[in-house]
Amino acid sequence: MEQQKLPNATTSIILGSISFICCCFSAGIGGLILSGIAYFLANKDEKTYAEQPELYSNFGQIKTAKIIAIIGLVLAILTLAWSIYTIVAAGGWEGYMEQQKEVYKQMGIDIE
Repeated sequence: MEQQKLPNATTSIILGSISFICCCFSAGIGGLILSGIAYFLANKDEKTYAEQPELYSNFGQIKTAKIIAIIGLVLAILTLAWSIYTIVAAGGWEGYMEQQKEVYKQMGIDIE
């Protein structure tokens, strides 16, 4: 019998990899969502493999995808925590926005 590929291996790797980039934007929320989906898909394929391991040939990709997803989750959580800390340390959303306006003013950019 010819071995098949697990259906979500490539998708999990791609989503996990993109989550690294998304951690840098949107306060980590995008990275959290994408890496969470990647982790879910990798777990799903891991369970599929555990039921009938002789049918599938790319279990190594699933292990890789799971590691990438976990790293993405950790980075996203750290980024989100840092964003929340920054806002709280600035005195809430209003204080944070005032700080940002001051930074733009110092750079010579008029945002109003």
